[in-house]
Amino acid sequence: MSEPISSTSKFTVTPKTSVSVLFAGDSGDGMQLTGTQFANTVAVYGADLNTFPNFPSEIRAPAGTIAGVSGFQLQFGSKPVYTPGAKFDVMVAMNAAALKANLKDLHRGGIIIACTDGFDEKNLKLSGYPEGANPIEDGTLSNYIVFPVPVLQLTREALKDTGLSNKEIDRCKNMFILGLLYWLYSLPIETTVDMLHAKFGKNATIAEANIRAIKGGYFFGDETEIFANLGRFDISPTKQHGTYRRVTGNEACAIGLTAAAKKAGLELFLGSYPITPATEILQTLAKMKKWGVKTFQAEDEIAGVLTSIGAAYGGALAATNTSGPGLALKTEALGLAVMLELPLVVINVQRGGPSTGLPTKPEQSDLMMAMYGRHGEAPMPIVAAYSPVDCFYTTYEASRIAIEHMTPVMCLTDGYLALSSEPWQVESAGNLSDINPRFSPERNADDPPFLPYKRDERHVRPWAIPGTRGLEHRIGGLEKQHETGHVSTDPDNHELMTRLRAEKIEKIADSIPLQTLDNGPEKGDLLILGWGSSYGAIKTAVEQALAKGLSVAHAHLRYLNPFPKNLGELMGNYKTVLIPENNYGQLVHLIRDKYLFAPVSFTKVKGLPFNEMEILEKITDLIKEH
Repeated sequence: MSEPISSTSKFTVTPKTSVSVLFAGDSGDGMQLTGTQFANTVAVYGADLNTFPNFPSEIRAPAGTIAGVSGFQLQFGSKPVYTPGAKFDVMVAMNAAALKANLKDLHRGGIIIACTDGFDEKNLKLSGYPEGANPIEDGTLSNYIVFPVPVLQLTREALKDTGLSNKEIDRCKNMFILGLLYWLYSLPIETTVDMLHAKFGKNATIAEANIRAIKGGYFFGDETEIFANLGRFDISPTKQHGTYRRVTGNEACAIGLTAAAKKAGLELFLGSYPITPATEILQTLAKMKKWGVKTFQAEDEIAGVLTSIGAAYGGALAATNTSGPGLALKTEALGLAVMLELPLVVINVQRGGPSTGLPTKPEQSDLMMAMYGRHGEAPMPIVAAYSPVDCFYTTYEASRIAIEHMTPVMCLTDGYLALSSEPWQVESAGNLSDINPRFSPERNADDPPFLPYKRDERHVRPWAIPGTRGLEHRIGGLEKQHETGHVSTDPDNHELMTRLRAEKIEKIADSIPLQTLDNGPEKGDLLILGWGSSYGAIKTAVEQALAKGLSVAHAHLRYLNPFPKNLGELMGNYKTVLIPENNYGQLVHLIRDKYLFAPVSFTKVKGLPFNEMEILEKITDLIKEH
């Protein structure tokens, strides 16, 4: 560890319970790295946090334009944090486009730290400001606290004797900003310094240049007079017990698969094809070979899922990961997995569509595809994660269902959950539920013939590992004869097998928990029923509504097929049920079909997650109406 640096005490330090910060600049300014390092420091410091990386879908949008703005927003605090913040308190604007794109979401009276080098005539023109206008000079930002900082100039001055070129020095400007924010919020720099030593261990000059830039930003805050009236802020860490780490949703999915394989005593196999925003699951698992994890980067999406089906046939916990376009390519193979009745975990990290759509933006628009997106009657269980940390538990649960019920399972996350992060108290293996594969034992010549589709009371068939003595049987995509597994085109048999496969999925409801409330009264005026990444916004909004004395409750679904057994009864305890979704009301359709009543649909399809202000406004309007 590096030696900590100290600060003078000439500035007033104001305690705060939480703050939301946005780092925004051109997609080449390193905003994702800057935000990630700030989040790592906050996590090590002990504060709770929630992040939202938001970057362009284009590989390299034109520099200086609105389309090229990359942002990383996070909220951290001394109390539980469930969202990155509906609006932010501080904006770091590396150029004019970043300011223009995000000003609407800054609190009135909020702080703007503007990199003056990004507000020259060229940048102002590219971002669409009128000729001669400069918002950090013309008084148009009078409702905010603005600190113009010549970041590029100061970075060059701090690194002028390093021997690096101007281009290499300019790449360190994001570290200067990072150091300034560490000073402003009384945070230590040591976590980032240690990261730089590790990352650039073979290039000490680059490592030291970045470290000097961080210290330059930190001491600029400490020594300049421009922050004299503002002072510094301090957010006390939360009281935590146990071992914590910061985890993204994609990392949590990968760890959940690995934990499930270990708990079940199986090897893990992932057949995958890279696709935004799901690729990090493959990348994370590829580093876990020492735990018996096998990963295969296939030539396409179809090959990825088919290799996983082969691994499942061979007795592994098999998984595949993708996003919407890739899921479309996998559909025939998923029908095969349904026909074979083999365990397979399909992690679909949803993104804006249709077609290529918005590759880096979140959406919840694949629910209908997960439910019905296969030809024939091919039902699959569906589970959905609600937070980055919950991606671990939901993926683990998907693995349990797949193995114990011999079925492919769809696990839904989205781009927001996948790439955002929060602190996770690392789970003890002893706290995880058991996972029990049902393998058929080998058979002797005098035993009765093996029946691969002979089912137990749950309609679950045995798992027959190829090469096991006495378990010879047919496998393939053609319809199977009941119990024997022979190919059959008999009409009555096809109807029987179709019904049995559907009933097997419905019987999974017997092994999942009843639906509970997250908060709010057991009966009342309004129930907010959510699923997926809307959780944090709904939870925060409902807490605020309850504080105002409104009769509102919140229930969040993990199990979308089958639904929990008591869901209909639970919804019946409220006058109105509201379902917010980042789609055009897909869960609403499923609820209508199942329970024959119409919830209120609240939709948002902007490539952005819900925020708590939107939910609270809708709650208030509905209760007034009713």
